[in-house]
Amino acid sequence: MKKKYIYLLVSIICINLNAQDVQTIQSINIIDCPTAALLDKGSFLTGLNVYHNGGLLGLMEVGVTNRIMFGISYGGTNIIGTGPVDWNPRVGVNIRYRLFNEQETFPAICIGYDNQGKGVYVDSLKRYLEKSKGLYASISKSYFFLGTFAIHAGVNYSFENNDGDKDINGYLGFEKSINDELGISAEYDLAINDNKDNGIGKGKGYLNAGIKWSLDGRFFIDFIWKNILKNNNLYPYSSREIRLNYVEYF
Repeated sequence: MKKKYIYLLVSIICINLNAQDVQTIQSINIIDCPTAALLDKGSFLTGLNVYHNGGLLGLMEVGVTNRIMFGISYGGTNIIGTGPVDWNPRVGVNIRYRLFNEQETFPAICIGYDNQGKGVYVDSLKRYLEKSKGLYASISKSYFFLGTFAIHAGVNYSFENNDGDKDINGYLGFEKSINDELGISAEYDLAINDNKDNGIGKGKGYLNAGIKWSLDGRFFIDFIWKNILKNNNLYPYSSREIRLNYVEYF
């Protein structure tokens, strides 16, 4: 049944609410899933993700042109705590290209590649706890509804498929502003590519939610509740994470 949902994602995002005042929420990711947003040309983002098992992931992303964004990331687990650090096996790379800008009745559309997974790296399966998105296409549409409101959806193909699960995956989510400093978001990753016998997922998909606090539109603190459905055989519980991001211009 989940595979049928992928074909509905594009149509869901294209619904026109006939908003009179459309504003765009420029979040690069809903939480873990990419949107069709980009950093402005000449801007850069530095960030730090703090996650379970003493994990830290640092990243830097740059708005190269009005249509291209590029970034790198690196980290590991047990960086905070005692014992040896378990570094990720490689530097994460992501690149994003915007095919179409958002119009009043048409969503923004981006394609991209991202090999940075989430959580610990599982050596036996040569993958992260939550698979990297790999190749993906994302669509986003923003509306004015008691503030700003944005819907996002996408499909992806992960190259972390040593578990034998090579299915195309899909995801969707939303963002909603509360005031000029606070916003909420939620996403659901179907995890169709992580539900076979050798996989880590249990077939429930990954449901994540978060609160974003913005300071002067440059410094952002995200409080995140991940894996709410406990869709994990190795770590059968949800987790609480914090992310810090800072945006500046050259």
